Amino acid sequence: MVASPISLLREASRVSSILLSSLLAGLATVLGGVIVLFLGRPSDRVLAFWLGMASGVMLAVVAIDLLPAALLHGTRLSTVIGFALGVLLLAALGNRMARRQRGRRRRDSRSDSFVRMGILVALGIALHDLPEGLAIGAGFAATEELGMILALAIGLHNIPEGIGLSLPLLYGGWRPAQILLLCSLVALVTPLGTLLSLILIRLSPQAIAISLAFAAGAMVFVVADELIPTSHDSSRLLTSLGITLGFAIILTVL
Repeated sequence: MVASPISLLREASRVSSILLSSLLAGLATVLGGVIVLFLGRPSDRVLAFWLGMASGVMLAVVAIDLLPAALLHGTRLSTVIGFALGVLLLAALGNRMARRQRGRRRRDSRSDSFVRMGILVALGIALHDLPEGLAIGAGFAATEELGMILALAIGLHNIPEGIGLSLPLLYGGWRPAQILLLCSLVALVTPLGTLLSLILIRLSPQAIAISLAFAAGAMVFVVADELIPTSHDSSRLLTSLGITLGFAIILTVL
């Protein structure tokens, strides 16, 4: 049965809306770069609170939406498999990036070291953004509300990532235009992941459950391995307050 022009237009409009939400979440990385370039580095205490709040938002989304939706659309086995794949993939990427960064740091001058560090951070963020884009696509495939919540959570998480990307490049002598261009290129990976997710889900509806669980695993790893340890270095109290506020925000929204 051939779809009518009206239904095709509606579907195109929906896909465009999903990709726009994903793009805005990705562009939060650019916002992090703008903060560094125009406002300077935020204080460690402010960053600790912000990272804590992003952690709380992401954990709440995982516990309240992602895993229940994965179980609803699939089985316990598919949910466990998807969750494990999300954790293991992000762990493998994180370990590989950490080893490269340590090796470069021993060989480079101080300026070159900062530039290489910034580029490695950018690559790591891009690799993280692909599964995050997959998560947004899977969220919208489940419910419109879940997709929007995921886009918001990932956007909050991308702001400090943009700060972390921009700082070493600024110290390494890059011009503001170069830094913002790299942030923008990294930001485009998120909607690319979302588009890939929408294609996979169209080919196999079962991919929704695995994608949701995969996103849950990836987000839990990012929170446990990156956000909370980094924010704890500055302030455990403000990290805890941020986590509480972030969790409360999602509970209020839902």
